[in-house]
Amino acid sequence: MRVARVHVPPPLIQGTKVTLPDSVAYHLTKVLRMRAGALVIVFDGIGNEHYAEILSLDSKQATIRIEEAIRGDTESPLRITLVQGVSRAERMDWTLQKATELGVHSIAPVITSRSVVRLDDRQANKKLEHWQAIVVSACEQSGRKIIPVVRAPVRLHEYFSTSTPDNMRLVLDPTATVALSGQSRPVKDVELLIGPEGGLDEDELQRAVDAGFTPVRLGPRILRTETASVVALSVMQALWGDLQ
Repeated sequence: MRVARVHVPPPLIQGTKVTLPDSVAYHLTKVLRMRAGALVIVFDGIGNEHYAEILSLDSKQATIRIEEAIRGDTESPLRITLVQGVSRAERMDWTLQKATELGVHSIAPVITSRSVVRLDDRQANKKLEHWQAIVVSACEQSGRKIIPVVRAPVRLHEYFSTSTPDNMRLVLDPTATVALSGQSRPVKDVELLIGPEGGLDEDELQRAVDAGFTPVRLGPRILRTETASVVALSVMQALWGDLQ
């Protein structure tokens, strides 16, 4: 039988009692229909995971006792930062969910000239909280112990000024002459830039090249932004990561 798995803020110390966040208590009672005495798996998002027994539970509060630690590593050896052009709500949510399942290390949302979504500071903060919740949920489902960092959205040119020059930098471009699968194994981390609906414009592509990004293509067809991210990450994990 599959054991429910939920995120609990650190620290997780064997033998201690922990009161769960209200949202987790609600999920366990109303969604999973669990009761006191049941076993759950809890993880702290920074690499630790334990079995836990539910001591008391209702829709507003739950208390658990942390039990034995669970060994094993579910993190990819390939550290990928997905630099994702912000797309419409459901597309962006789907992209972040699947990118997390596919093992990305961090996600950097960027606003581009063709981004349909425009965010002021208040909206950006609200979106960031929403995206972080999407990523946590994807970690709960996929068995990841470390929660990817979701950065605050910035304009693309701002990202170029803060990225790491010695990483492998790739930008998806359907007109590129070089295939993603033809790249050599990265020595360090990887930054993968994918545009929003409509892709990146010519000026943005040139700025990406000037910033050290190599244009690569996936194949002969033009993919939607949310499809492109899943395919590109899958190819990279199959070539250099842990999808074997």
